[in-house]
Amino acid sequence: MADSSVLTGTDANFDAEVLQSDKPVLVDFTATWCGPCKLLAPIVEKLAKDRGDALKVVKVDMDDAPQISARYGVRAAPTLMVFRGGAKVKSHVGLLNREKIEKLLEV
Repeated sequence: MADSSVLTGTDANFDAEVLQSDKPVLVDFTATWCGPCKLLAPIVEKLAKDRGDALKVVKVDMDDAPQISARYGVRAAPTLMVFRGGAKVKSHVGLLNREKIEKLLEV
C-alpha cells in the first residue's frame, strides 16, 4: 500500500500535480507486474517522508496512465523523472538505491 506522502499520478491530474508544482517533483513510473518496481517502492516512499515539504513524489502506474507514459517516452519500468518548474530535468530507467536517487535529485 502506498504511503500517504506519495501521490498517485494519472492522465487527468499529472499536469496539475507535477508540471504546476511549486517544488521539485520526483515521478516514479511503475507497474504492478514489475519486480524491480516493488523493490524501489519502499525507497521512494521513505524519501517522500524524509524530504516532506521540499519534494513532491508522484507515483504513476504506466498501465493506468498510458497517455502520460507515452508523452514522456516511458517504455520500461521503473523509470524515475525529476521535474522542476514544469520541465523534466533528469531521468533514469531501472532500479536505483537511495543514494543514487538523491544524486538524481541534485539539479
